[in-house]
Amino acid sequence: PADALRERIVKRAALELRDGDYVNLGIGMPTLISDYVPGGVSVTLQAENGMLGAGPFPLRGAEDCDLINAGKQTVTALPGASFFSADTSFA
Repeated sequence: PADALRERIVKRAALELRDGDYVNLGIGMPTLISDYVPGGVSVTLQAENGMLGAGPFPLRGAEDCDLINAGKQTVTALPGASFFSADTSFA
């Protein structure tokens, strides 16, 4: 039940995304947004640990342990992604 509520909240938040948005993903529920970006909407997601161009969570078995978000979850990098020092995320 708690997971279903979290998913419902994240799906609703994702509906607020607009084409061209840059979105800083915090830790916790915000990291889940990457899997719910509406079709036809192109956004650039930033992981707070220094990754611009984060993609959705990888499929099981396709994880790269060197690509993680601020919550230490494996993520994917979209074409054109860039990496920088985590302290730059807050500059």
